[in-house]
Amino acid sequence: MTKIIDGKGMVLGRLAMKVAKESLRGESIVILNCGDVIVTGNRKDISEKFEMKRSKVGSGQKGPKHSRVSEKIVKRAIRGMIPNHRRGRGKEAFKRIRCYEGVPKEFESAKKEEFKTGSKRKFITVKEIYKK
Repeated sequence: MTKIIDGKGMVLGRLAMKVAKESLRGESIVILNCGDVIVTGNRKDISEKFEMKRSKVGSGQKGPKHSRVSEKIVKRAIRGMIPNHRRGRGKEAFKRIRCYEGVPKEFESAKKEEFKTGSKRKFITVKEIYKK
């Protein structure tokens, strides 16, 4: 059985934590509307942080290792919540997670689950982070 989660208006960290836990328990999970997942905090600070991760000077890397694609940003946050994502149980759990921008045709009529989160004061959506 596959759990389908609508990410619209959900906080990125809380979503990642819950999805990682469910995946480690053996559930297959699909996350829809990854671009509408929110990151709480000051817009300017969040944008600068993500841009610094991508720059060669700020992170000391030889090239950009962080994607601008919203579903990859969400999947990377989930990966950070999975212990040992490169080996064994963590690797299998990470394979069970699929992320999509928008809603594909195969999931349009499916029942979607939402996690209720608290009030959100300052936030920015994932798709707005790299929008210029």
